[in-house]
Amino acid sequence: MQEERNGSPVAAAAGGGDGRLTWTISEVAELLGISKDSAYEAAHRGELPAQVIGRRVLVPRVALLRLLEGTREREPS
Repeated sequence: MQEERNGSPVAAAAGGGDGRLTWTISEVAELLGISKDSAYEAAHRGELPAQVIGRRVLVPRVALLRLLEGTREREPS
């Protein structure tokens, strides 16, 4: 994968050696290089795919990667 060669933290996480299916908002914020507050706001607006389970807000790994792939495809070359 090209992104893994260029050191992208999201691409590295996509490899998912830990086998987890979800990330916390804090983890997603760190991966995306945004604040935790911005990540929570994006989840609340529906811009970030998130699921509430009990009191936890979790982001499915596959949904976040799909979102980022779609954004990348729309960027001009």
